[in-house]
Amino acid sequence: MLAYPAIDPVALEIGPLVIRWYALAYLAGFVLGWRLCLRLARGNPPGLPQPVDYDDFLTWAVVGTVLGGRIGYVLFYNLPYYIKYPLDTLMVWHGGMSFHGGLTGVVVAILLFCRKRGLSVFAFADLIAVVAPIGLFFGRIANFINGELYGRAADGVPWAMVFPHDPLQLPRHPSQLYEAGLEGIVLFAIVLALVRIPAVRARAGLTAGIFFIGYGLARITAEFFREPDAQLGFLWGGATMGQLLSIPMVLFGLWLALRARPAGEAAA
Repeated sequence: MLAYPAIDPVALEIGPLVIRWYALAYLAGFVLGWRLCLRLARGNPPGLPQPVDYDDFLTWAVVGTVLGGRIGYVLFYNLPYYIKYPLDTLMVWHGGMSFHGGLTGVVVAILLFCRKRGLSVFAFADLIAVVAPIGLFFGRIANFINGELYGRAADGVPWAMVFPHDPLQLPRHPSQLYEAGLEGIVLFAIVLALVRIPAVRARAGLTAGIFFIGYGLARITAEFFREPDAQLGFLWGGATMGQLLSIPMVLFGLWLALRARPAGEAAA
């Protein structure tokens, strides 16, 4: 068994100013993703989204992620509690963000932004899909630092850890690191490699579709090692909420990939 590296969740504290690693993870994800989008968009010909479009979209992405993530958590993971204590919905500093909700918020933001600019939604989404795993990676590392969203009991697993907030103090899978590897590093490598292939880049929506499929499969796999949320437990057929929410993602990704056609060729 490995010792859990007790890292202070507070990265910097100066008087009343407290900066947590979780906040820095969001900041790193947005900034690095924004810069990579700008770099990738420089290769787009006229008529496709340009760097200035991704520049202007950054604020939309932040709002969509935060609002969607919080609303998704309230609806999917702890609705009875927030019905009883509605004001706690605003207390985002107490934690509680859903990736599936955040993704939905970003999708809505993309639809509204592209409609306003007259841009191709699918071509625009392809580059957003490339950078999304960056935020996923840093977010999962922050989960690990916070000692939250830990894995299921793992007796006999040499890299199992005892997390400080676990009331049972059992050796558990560091599932946050599994997710950082699958949803972050592996998925990022796949979509980045794909978007650099001209034939793939020409099929608007294909890279975004691969991202949805890849994330959904990665999340479903990682959930087999992750402890379900205490207030939900296991659901239908022993599935977790994360797995159930990921199934529509895979189906949507398949639809995106199958409908993707080169420019000038009608989609089915």
